[in-house]
Amino acid sequence: MSHTIDPSHYRASLSVDASVRSETATFAGGCFWGVEHIFLKEYPPAQNKGILKTSVGYTGGKESAQNPTYREVCNGTTNHAEALKIDFDPSIIQYGELVEFFYRTHDPTTVNRQGGDMGTQYRSAIFTHSPEQRTIAEEITRKVQEEHFKGQTIMTQIEEAGPWYDAEEYHQLYLFKEPNGYQCPTHRKNW
Repeated sequence: MSHTIDPSHYRASLSVDASVRSETATFAGGCFWGVEHIFLKEYPPAQNKGILKTSVGYTGGKESAQNPTYREVCNGTTNHAEALKIDFDPSIIQYGELVEFFYRTHDPTTVNRQGGDMGTQYRSAIFTHSPEQRTIAEEITRKVQEEHFKGQTIMTQIEEAGPWYDAEEYHQLYLFKEPNGYQCPTHRKNW
């Protein structure tokens, strides 16, 4: 008997509690399906673990490439990364924990590649939304480098978040809607 996962379990409306002060975290670590999937399996919004809402989309591209399509991003001409945007409640989960989990769940030592997925859209990047986030991302990167990647160098880019474009609807929660869909083998907890 097959068990279908209800995607609504992984969605929560920000209007549930108007007093919640949310922050945004944005990560790129290969195919955005897998990045979203592993974050939501660890922190499902329905379980009140701090993640309020996610969306997959495109960021970090050329200024001239506005509202890119999946096909345009995949051909590499826009320089956008496939990324995950997370709205989270910092009173439940700290930004630094999300950054460390991001590093746990992909290979940050490759340039423009995760597993067999190659191209600038698959780069490892943290797009920060404040100077404080940048400081935390840099501190966590140093800590993770020392503790988990001796002999290798973390190649993750840390840059200021720019324009965000939501991916097409069929990409949102894709691996929950299509559990047998493609998943990059690098998207797993490595420690």
